[in-house]
Amino acid sequence: MGDELPHLTDRRLRTPRAAALAGILFALLLGTSLILIRISIPADPADGGRWLEEQGSTVALALGLAPFAGIAFLWFIGVVRDRIGSLEDRFFSSVFFGSGLLYLAMMFVSAALAGSLLSTYAIIPAQLIDSGIYTFGRAMMWQISNIYAIRMAGVFMISLGTIWVRTHTMPRWLVFLTYGLALVLLVSISYSLWVTLIFPGWVLIISVYILALNLRSRGTEDGLAITLE
Repeated sequence: MGDELPHLTDRRLRTPRAAALAGILFALLLGTSLILIRISIPADPADGGRWLEEQGSTVALALGLAPFAGIAFLWFIGVVRDRIGSLEDRFFSSVFFGSGLLYLAMMFVSAALAGSLLSTYAIIPAQLIDSGIYTFGRAMMWQISNIYAIRMAGVFMISLGTIWVRTHTMPRWLVFLTYGLALVLLVSISYSLWVTLIFPGWVLIISVYILALNLRSRGTEDGLAITLE
C-alpha cells in the first residue's frame, strides 16, 4: 500500500504540468493560425476572392492547425479546473466551461467556412465568386470569429478571473490583467491581428505561470524528500 502512494503523488504532480504544456501548445498553434490567416485574407469581405488562388495553400495550412489547437485548448481547461479543485464555484464554473466550449465551437465553424470556400473554389471558381456565396461566406466568417467568438473569449476570461478572486488561487496582478484584456475583447469590433491574438496570448501567460508554479512545487518536494532521507 505504501509503495503505491509515491506513484499516485507523482501522477498528480505531472498531470497539471502536462496540461500546462498543452495550454502553451494551444497558444502557439492558434497564434500561428491567426497570423497566417490575417496576412493571407484581406479584411474586406468584398475583396473578390483573389486570396483563394494566391494564398490558398497558406490558408489551408492555417486551417490544418486549428483542430490541434482546439484539442490543446480542452486540455488547458482541464488544468485550470484541476488547479481550482474543490474550491470550484458551480455558477462561475458553468459560465467558464460553457463560454470556453462556445468559443471553441465558433472558431471551428469559422475555420470550416473558410475550408468550404477553398474546396468550392477548387471545383467551380467562377460560379463561387459570381453567385454571391463567396461574399456571404466571408461575411459569416468575420461575424463569427471577430464578434461572437471574441466575446465568448472575453466571458471565459472574466468568469475565470472571478473564480480566481473568490478562491485566491492566482495572484492579483494576473486577475487584473485578465479583467483588462477581457474588457478589450468585449468592447472591440475589429479585424486587427493584435485583438485576435489577445486570447491566445493570455492563455500562454497563464500556462507558463502554472507550469513554473508546478516545477517550483516539484523542486521543493524533491528537496524536502532528500532532506528527510
